[in-house]
Amino acid sequence: MAVVRTMSTKRGPASSTTQGTGKFCFGRNIPPQLLLLLSYPDTGSGVYCQLPLSAVAVATNSDLILGDVFVSIIEYNATSSQPFEVVTQAHLGHPQVRKSAAAVPGVGFEIRAKISRITTAHLAFQSIGVIYGDIGTSPLYVYASTHVLNKTDDAGNFIPALNDDILGVLSLIIYTFTLIPLIKYCFIVLQANDNGNGGTFALYSLICRYAKINLATNQAPEDRVLSTYQLDLPTQNAKRAAKIKEYLERSRFWKNLLLTVALVGTCCVIGDGVLTPSISVLSAVSGLKVNTPTISNDVVVEVSVASLVVLFAIQRFGTHKVGNSFAPCICLWFACIALIGIYNIIKFDPSIFKAFNPYYINSFFKRNKRDGWVSLGGVVLAITGSEAMFADLAHFSVASIQISCTIVAYPCLILAYIGQAAWLMKHQDMVSTTFYSSIPKPVYWPMFVVATAAAVIASQAMILGVFSIVVQSMALGCFPRCKIVHTSPKYEGQIYIPEINWALMVMCIIVTAALQDTAKIGNAYGVTVVAVIFMTTFFVSFIMLMIWQKNLWLTLAFFDFFGAIELVYFSSVMYKIPQYGWIPIAFVTGLISIMYTWYYTRKEAFKYEVNNKLSMNWLLGLGSNLGIARVPGISLIYTELPQGVPGIFGHLISNLPAMHSTLILVCIKNLPMPTVPAEERILLRRVGPPAYRMYRCAVRYGYKDDDGRGAELEDELMSSLEEFLRAEAAGALQLELASNPANEDCRALEDYQAGGSLVTGAHDKGRKTDHDIEIDSRAQRKIEGLQQARQNGVIYILGHTNLRCKSESNFLRKFIIDDYYGFLRRNCRSIIDTFDIPHTNLLQVGMVHYI
Repeated sequence: MAVVRTMSTKRGPASSTTQGTGKFCFGRNIPPQLLLLLSYPDTGSGVYCQLPLSAVAVATNSDLILGDVFVSIIEYNATSSQPFEVVTQAHLGHPQVRKSAAAVPGVGFEIRAKISRITTAHLAFQSIGVIYGDIGTSPLYVYASTHVLNKTDDAGNFIPALNDDILGVLSLIIYTFTLIPLIKYCFIVLQANDNGNGGTFALYSLICRYAKINLATNQAPEDRVLSTYQLDLPTQNAKRAAKIKEYLERSRFWKNLLLTVALVGTCCVIGDGVLTPSISVLSAVSGLKVNTPTISNDVVVEVSVASLVVLFAIQRFGTHKVGNSFAPCICLWFACIALIGIYNIIKFDPSIFKAFNPYYINSFFKRNKRDGWVSLGGVVLAITGSEAMFADLAHFSVASIQISCTIVAYPCLILAYIGQAAWLMKHQDMVSTTFYSSIPKPVYWPMFVVATAAAVIASQAMILGVFSIVVQSMALGCFPRCKIVHTSPKYEGQIYIPEINWALMVMCIIVTAALQDTAKIGNAYGVTVVAVIFMTTFFVSFIMLMIWQKNLWLTLAFFDFFGAIELVYFSSVMYKIPQYGWIPIAFVTGLISIMYTWYYTRKEAFKYEVNNKLSMNWLLGLGSNLGIARVPGISLIYTELPQGVPGIFGHLISNLPAMHSTLILVCIKNLPMPTVPAEERILLRRVGPPAYRMYRCAVRYGYKDDDGRGAELEDELMSSLEEFLRAEAAGALQLELASNPANEDCRALEDYQAGGSLVTGAHDKGRKTDHDIEIDSRAQRKIEGLQQARQNGVIYILGHTNLRCKSESNFLRKFIIDDYYGFLRRNCRSIIDTFDIPHTNLLQVGMVHYI
């Protein structure tokens, strides 16, 4: 059932359903509170839009729901990596009406999908294999990494832990797992999604879209009119939210702080991509030594390194063929550890459930004091992978993740930890091998196989997560360009980045071979885990204040409560910096330097382009032939400027004796939003009078969209330009017919507005009126000229710019721009390869910019 709800800030009664027979039916004087129901039996799609309506067009079956608004039909596909897929879109009405509606406080656009319970259950099952691999394999090493359970005397002799200490550690695990993954992430953070997307960039993009603190430098006001750009803002506490927004936009400190937090969070996730495979695989393979004591630790490390090499080597083949086996495997893993936990509880200590009493936490810290605080660095490993519940939201739904967490992951993991604690109550001296030693002998080797498979899956999911976040970073201009390989023609989320893959492999091998112990790797692992968790709390608190506009005291309570817990854990893991905790800090510092250098230099280069762009008066003074010969053909001139004439154009005019008859200034723009609908992606307007045959084309992408490639982008541009010419002719004709208001056919025509996005399929193309024929005749000559120009050849013109510091710049700035950025630029993927531009049609213009 496809549902479209339209409402104003005051709700009213729903009207009856209006249905057509495949043709558009226009309704007039329909109240703004309206409920429309349409049947889509094959797709099970649904859409929810909050907006005022002055007119509504309703259609059945595969037709669109149209009005003075932008409406999207969402299709659910259970087999897709992004199941909520926009399959078709359209909008009617004057662009100014849409802009005015978007500017009204309390009016916005929100897309939700209504799916059946069976579909939600199926998504919940699939999410188990993708999301919970990391957090699900934590029982392999949590107790072995907890300081108070592994104490030694001055002579290096092991000191068995007290039973009350085991209860205290278990109680800490239970309440930490309940508060952060279950309550915070599952029921609060998941709601702060960006059109169904989660993660650090999703939170940052929400704040960027609300306040003008965007990463992207080449945005324009018309980008904020995009349907997926809008935010559904309540009106309660709007004044406070507006003040916070204004303060953020004025404060350079807060802009830089939010950017830094986003970049650090991103680097921490990449750091997890190094440490997760290392600790997971090494912990799983260590089972060989537990059951076969004759095997040395060197053999375990060698097998782990070999497993890591194989794991990273197979990444280029993609995981879509084996992806369906992830969920059953992790489900089997959860079932096994839960059953073994129940077995150990019954056999060794049924009274272990008293650890649910928080009294044992209090007595644990009173008794152990400093050692208890240090032990938090091991306890926090129980919640590694919590961020995956939010970061991988795009592949599932909020309800499906909540179901899988509360019904499967949470109870199974709690039973596993309780069972291990019950076993430790009788075997305090074997804490270093808690997981494998607590497995009953008859099922040891089958459990070893399952554990190894679960560790590989946890590593696989983390590696794919790193690939995804690197792509997002590149899209927002914060990471050097890398080669992106799509390993599956069916699933968009299946990507492979060779440079990142091999860099991760080398780092994983170094960490595993150098540390050779899960406890040491755990000391390093906790730093990045807690950092990402706290940054999520930081961003969600901003969203609660500005976007959700929650009560101030409620927001402060959320931040103070969870922030205090996470900072206590963070202080504990920071204590372990000398014990290899410096490894992720060094890794994150190196990544931050790369990302910030790339972002800063590109931003300075853009400022130079803006300050040195050519004036329109200069262009108009050249005349329609631009002062040179114009030959048949099309030139696509790539520029980062969304407005104005770039300096590269003047360089071309000054040095070339001729230019093509049609010139298109192409600006590739990456916006702080997940996706840009295909129908809104290309924005066209003229540059100068029509006789100049110059156009400006803004091609807009979200951070999860694939940038256009060569021939594909060329086809889209030409098709959009043809529609632009038709719309231009339609707009001219509509002005001529404006004196005849009785002409009903004018309703199906879109007003042309320079710089506005184009509308396709807005009127019935099966019926040709006299006006349609006149429009076609006016546009046909221009379209034929455009097609003829394309047949004569399309040339891609790119600037090959060398950025250098001015001589009066200080040493640090010269080092960052001349040396560091220069090194990154020489060794990253060129923009020619990124956009798959054919070399036979390429013209590069060398320029030196002193910034």
